[in-house]
Amino acid sequence: MSGPPEALRSVVVACPCGEVYELKPEYAGRLLECPACGRPLRAGPAPGAAPRAPAPDVDPAFDRDVFLLNQRVFRIASEYEIWSAEGQPILFVHRPTYPVRTAVAYVLATVATLVALAWLTRLAHTAPPGAGVVLALLAYPLAALTFIVVSMSLRPLRHVTVYRDDSRRAAVLRVRQDQRFAFLTRTYTVLTPSGEPLARLRKTYLHNVVRKRWYVEAPDGQLLGMAIEDSMILSLLRRVLGTFFGLLRTNFVLVYPTEEVFGEFNRKFTLLDRYVLDLSLDRERTFDRRVALALGVMLDTGERR
Repeated sequence: MSGPPEALRSVVVACPCGEVYELKPEYAGRLLECPACGRPLRAGPAPGAAPRAPAPDVDPAFDRDVFLLNQRVFRIASEYEIWSAEGQPILFVHRPTYPVRTAVAYVLATVATLVALAWLTRLAHTAPPGAGVVLALLAYPLAALTFIVVSMSLRPLRHVTVYRDDSRRAAVLRVRQDQRFAFLTRTYTVLTPSGEPLARLRKTYLHNVVRKRWYVEAPDGQLLGMAIEDSMILSLLRRVLGTFFGLLRTNFVLVYPTEEVFGEFNRKFTLLDRYVLDLSLDRERTFDRRVALALGVMLDTGERR
């Protein structure tokens, strides 16, 4: 005996929190919310949707919805192995650290700070009484500001390169750090190996006070999407308690400018740093997977999680 027609079959949705729902066929393809945990869920493919064929104009390494990022440990540089959902290595990410040049920058910043502090102290002693008190109060804050500005201005830029494998012979993507010193906003430009800009990643430090947020913009400045810390309540707890022994891991949801969720970037609870970039909700693949992977890498190395 044959089963019900395809159009009349119910849609079964399983949430990562463990809940399973059986929905009416008319919900197929719709974006819903799990009543138990609030996680956004896509109720299966839209009616009549066929399996997606490989995209002919997309590098096979990027032609997927799930990327597993495994950070290599005991390395000076930031390095990640990128795996497919099946656990096969597909890409390799390298971001240099430059410890010697960074140490030199800190030494020079310390010298500049001591010079500024000595000059301000001498100026406070020779100034009229009222002005001298003000200069004495401002001496240490200005010296600290001198250290921050000089050290950040002299530190080398840390660009990110995505390679075909860990031989680091064939680059497939680059992420350029645009500024050495950034006061309120820092940006990174996602580039093809030939230097063609794909997108700009922007974060504003003021947002980090409450809830971290990254913006993804097209080369012409048009907003393409955002990565937002997963929960306002959890973000506030992280500001007070930190990661709390790994229980308050910083995760992000990826949203379109309309704030519709199309993906997530989650850190797994393991001894090693492992992350999952899941773009399964972007079924039409309107968001460039190259940009998404660059964003995922920066959500870790750019946030120093």
